[in-house]
Amino acid sequence: MALLSSILLALMFLTAEVTPQKKHSGSQKCVARNFGHDSVVCECNSTYCDSVGSITLPPLGQYSSYLTSMAGSRLEAAQSQVQVNSTGAGLKLTLARNQKYQKIRGFGGAMTDAAAINILSLSAGAQDQLLRQYFSPEGIGYSVVRVPMASCDFSTRLYTYADTPGDYNLDNFTLAPEDMNMKIPLLQRAQALSPHPLSLLASAWSAPAWMKTNGALTGKGSLKGQPGGKEHKTWAQYYIRFLEEYAKYNLTFWALTTGNEPSAGQMTNYSFQALGFTPEEQRDWVALDLGPALHASSHPHTHVLILDDNRLLLPHWAKVVLSDIHAGKYIHGVAVHWYLDGLVPAELSLGVTHHLYPDYYLFGTEACSGFTPLDRGVTLGSWRRAEQYTHDIIEDLNHYVVGWTDWNLALDQTGGPNWVKNFVDSPVIVDAKRDVFYKQPTFYSMAHFSKFLWEGSQRVGVSSSQKTELEYSAFIRPDGSAVLIILNRSSSVIQFEVWDPAVGYIPCTAPAHSFLTLAWNTH
Repeated sequence: MALLSSILLALMFLTAEVTPQKKHSGSQKCVARNFGHDSVVCECNSTYCDSVGSITLPPLGQYSSYLTSMAGSRLEAAQSQVQVNSTGAGLKLTLARNQKYQKIRGFGGAMTDAAAINILSLSAGAQDQLLRQYFSPEGIGYSVVRVPMASCDFSTRLYTYADTPGDYNLDNFTLAPEDMNMKIPLLQRAQALSPHPLSLLASAWSAPAWMKTNGALTGKGSLKGQPGGKEHKTWAQYYIRFLEEYAKYNLTFWALTTGNEPSAGQMTNYSFQALGFTPEEQRDWVALDLGPALHASSHPHTHVLILDDNRLLLPHWAKVVLSDIHAGKYIHGVAVHWYLDGLVPAELSLGVTHHLYPDYYLFGTEACSGFTPLDRGVTLGSWRRAEQYTHDIIEDLNHYVVGWTDWNLALDQTGGPNWVKNFVDSPVIVDAKRDVFYKQPTFYSMAHFSKFLWEGSQRVGVSSSQKTELEYSAFIRPDGSAVLIILNRSSSVIQFEVWDPAVGYIPCTAPAHSFLTLAWNTH
């Protein structure tokens, strides 16, 4: 009998290892798959997906921690006691809640044509599961969705909404099948899952070819004529028509950008959709055309974000545009992409821009891994890419950025579709043949912020008692609770404590190559 009991007990343990088990608060474990890289992906299907569940913080005197690590933890939840006295750890992170900085707007990703194609390639159940992972309360709480206006490289064809030459009145302006059959229905489903209104953000890649100097959607080209002229006025009205058409489907936009990567349209032989603007041209187009058109439209409260390009163009771009009172009065913020961030320190670009123009917010509008020729496309299970995401988000937040938007919400295993074969990576990779999707380590990079930093959360000061390899950012949420997000990119375990004068000492361990989110109530 004892032998039989031992065998049964062993079988129970084995089953527990291979079958995902539900934990407290509705959480479910990752079904890990290793594709031979430095970490794992979590596999989801129509009936199962790992989730940390909806989160309620423990009462005053306790704290929650959520750990994701290269070793395989994925938002692993734990609770423990706040200590009255110091643990004596050599490294102490001290919260300074009287040092107050920017308030958070939100986190999210882009509903490109490619993302929509991939989501819709799954069964209805798996589609719902994927959307829940991003937008529902039991998911990671995305609140921002960037929507390309017409085609971009992550489309299967080249198109705009006004391809009839000479249509200055936009009489033939029409949304594409991609909008009607894919993006709009998916955005409506995402909105239905979200407990709050989604912050939709529109970006155009190119004006119709007939409005452009090069007569093409791709390559080096800008609008014909000058700001204030008929092409520039029509291009402004194109934005208004887009907002009006989407509003018919109950989708209203929080913000629009002045155009995706205007520097690309100034480059010879640029391979995909682009519209060139210099900062001076952008300034004058906003002042003379876009600003007045938006102000006179039925969407006067839609925010205008300039730049929508790499931060190395700052602060120069901001100086040219925002120093002009005629343009500045229509503008709310500066949109930045993460590409080439390593070439310019955050303080010299983001920091200087904020200090020069504190009334305008900074917002991250695009980022992805796998975009460089030597490191191209999808890498299933890449921890290094997840660390790059988390590092960049912390660095941005610590330099006044109010939100961070990933690129494609979902791609296929090649990193597409992309009509120009500009394949990249995504936090969610779809395998339509098996009707599954994989949540990459970068999905959890996003989760450590989007799940915990609600809109209105305010960054506060945090200081270290000694030099450390930890990277961190601290926030007070609208309900008064505190959140501290920590990245350990080193290969060593780091012991430390957090001191919040309002509650006490929190003893912590950051495993090698890990992300840690700590959260606690303060009253």
